[in-house]
Amino acid sequence: MPIVDNPVLRGFHPDPSLLRVGDDYYIATSTFEWFPGVQIAHSRDLVYWRAIANPLARQSQLDLRGCPNSGGIWAPCLSWCDGTFFLIYTVVRHWAGSFKDAHNYLVTAPSIEGPWSEPVYLNSSGFDPSLFHDDDGRKWLVNMLWDHRPGHNAFGGILLQEYDAAKQSLVGPVGNIFAGTELGLVEGPHLYKVDGWYYLLVAEGGTFLTHAATVARSRDIAGPYEAMPGNPLVSSNRDPGLRLQSAGHGSLVRNADGSWLLAHLCRRPLGNGRSILGRETALQPVEWKDGWPRLAGGGSEPRDRVAVPQLPAHPWPAQPVREVFDGERLPPHWMSPRVGFDGIASLAARKGRLRLYGRESIVSRFEQSLVARRQQAFHVEASTCVEFHPDNFQQMAGLVAFYNTDGFYYLYLTHAPHSRRCLGLMKCEKGVVSELIEKQYPLDDWESVCLKLAIDGGRIRFFYSPAGGDWHAAGWEQDASILSDEHAVPCGFTGNFVGMACQDLSGARKPADFAWFEYRELDAD
Repeated sequence: MPIVDNPVLRGFHPDPSLLRVGDDYYIATSTFEWFPGVQIAHSRDLVYWRAIANPLARQSQLDLRGCPNSGGIWAPCLSWCDGTFFLIYTVVRHWAGSFKDAHNYLVTAPSIEGPWSEPVYLNSSGFDPSLFHDDDGRKWLVNMLWDHRPGHNAFGGILLQEYDAAKQSLVGPVGNIFAGTELGLVEGPHLYKVDGWYYLLVAEGGTFLTHAATVARSRDIAGPYEAMPGNPLVSSNRDPGLRLQSAGHGSLVRNADGSWLLAHLCRRPLGNGRSILGRETALQPVEWKDGWPRLAGGGSEPRDRVAVPQLPAHPWPAQPVREVFDGERLPPHWMSPRVGFDGIASLAARKGRLRLYGRESIVSRFEQSLVARRQQAFHVEASTCVEFHPDNFQQMAGLVAFYNTDGFYYLYLTHAPHSRRCLGLMKCEKGVVSELIEKQYPLDDWESVCLKLAIDGGRIRFFYSPAGGDWHAAGWEQDASILSDEHAVPCGFTGNFVGMACQDLSGARKPADFAWFEYRELDAD
């Protein structure tokens, strides 16, 4: 049987929803404040995966302007029934503190690549919605209940309500079908029906070190549900030495040969406990014993290498290390915080260049011009070559290592009093911005400037050069681990990105032209 090395989706790919349709496997993952919303990966052999679709790609479907860091799209659920794909998801407008403004929606499509419909509003009672298609033709929505009242359990249980596809609305009574186990913080529900039993898979224990996935079952979809003896199904909470930490929040799928798989999120923290890659997606084979799903081989600890069903090998073409911008659109692994590419970027304005138009500041949660891709290994280099001729100090463009608007590094070009163009290096940690280069690096004589960053585990370094020239260090080595969930305020749920940015605080929308972007992984991690 083929052996899969976990995680199968490396870097920021949390809250996996695993689906099989015929010979095709899909995993939908959360994208939070990043646009387009929801990333879907595709595989035909469970070994090789590639990003294939971003269903929420229109502003009419998703408006994330102003949403908080780690707000936006939470916990999508991808399903298929009668030739139609269904995608359920939460849009979170506020999440830190007693209240959560979380709105649940549904979109559909005839194909995984679309076109995806305009959203249908469902409810706002809590987050992590999931749609279950029963074998009698009825459809049911489950989501966790958020209880803001003082003295009450904020994670108030799992709600169940019927969805009427013809009316495109929820109908009938709302039932609270499961309060969770002693682990607490019940969320992330998914329903399955096996041998006449309804199985409820949930996430518990919070999304950090004590995270877990637990199971309950009932003969009636409305309950009562009994918890599985020996829960959890998967968790890393008993062994801080495991390579895959924070295991939990997952979904199940049945393979064509009748075997089962669990997709679940995990983290691979650095030695200081920080997870610069964010929450990733792993696979675990599942066996049914005494009417309950269990990890194959026993126990609940996630395994680094697992066997998957024998399927015809189906590798995808390798993604080029250097991407040149000669297509009509950016591939689906490119994303932007909160806004779409229209209005901030163009591939047509100058053929063979990605043009970014200067917009608001790099800490803006509204109209920011930043295009980036996930960091997916601990040891990487990212570089680009930019033509940019600023007219004043309010215009900047360059290379970013970007966790969110409160945590980033920015190697940039700008205007200075004694130089038409100079190099700067900016750091933002917990929302506090500082400049890391004490002297200016004047670059007036270079038509274009190449910029590079190198991340080596928890360290990051920066370089610059003329096009085709030797690299020169910019500033000193810095702490890369600040770009992590654990170091965010009050915490975070995403992961580090590397990419390109442009700002024009004067409002003139001065553009920067990027000739290429290179992302190189220096080891397999």
